[in-house]
Amino acid sequence: MATTIKVSVELRDRINRDAQARGVSAAGLIEGLLDGYERRRRMESFGRAFRDARQGYWDEFREWDVALSDGQDGE
Repeated sequence: MATTIKVSVELRDRINRDAQARGVSAAGLIEGLLDGYERRRRMESFGRAFRDARQGYWDEFREWDVALSDGQDGE
């Protein structure tokens, strides 16, 4: 399914130029850019959650880490 979006002539030309330089369609360029943007947002969200984890989480993490590695003889 195709649809039309209204963009300025300048933006259209930038999209077409960059798409051609990458060897993809305009839609492929936009899709790739949007995929990258969404991935960055997910990674930023993960980073915030990781930084904000409470000490209790890290205490439990260490307990499980020790328990799961117990008896592995240096593996």
